[in-house]
Amino acid sequence: METRSRTAEVPMVPRMTEDPARLVPELADVSAALFKVTGNGSVPRPTISLVQLRAGQIVGSTYLTVLHTGFLRKAGQPEERITSVASWQDSPYFTAAERAALALVEAVLTPATEGERVSDDLYARAAEHYGPKALATLMFAIGQVNFFVAVALIAKPVPGRSFTDPWN
Repeated sequence: METRSRTAEVPMVPRMTEDPARLVPELADVSAALFKVTGNGSVPRPTISLVQLRAGQIVGSTYLTVLHTGFLRKAGQPEERITSVASWQDSPYFTAAERAALALVEAVLTPATEGERVSDDLYARAAEHYGPKALATLMFAIGQVNFFVAVALIAKPVPGRSFTDPWN
């Protein structure tokens, strides 16, 4: 198995040369449904993007990190909020609701050394800020980014390329 040093240049070509969505066209319906679910308006779009940016950071995906950073910039989010997602716990730029959402994505994506990943206390804190539909939407937003984590880590699309065509 070939390993690359951490200081080596990373090639600007995808690992998987064919677009997985073209190989498996059924993905289009699933992807569209996930975007529709997370865009139902019950959770502010910036909150979803913050959560998905944090997911990309946690799993170590440059593609997802660049993608969701770009979405936040296009939505007019201040740089301070975008750049402090990695250290959200001590950043003054997030609301209590956003903090609960960020805590949820961290709990889901970080293995617990003991007990449940999402504790009853964390669930209760999130439920203080999000009604049932919004909490379900937030749950699906975390699931949506997780759905694409495998694509980002295995196929390795090129960061910074168009969201709709990262394989060119």
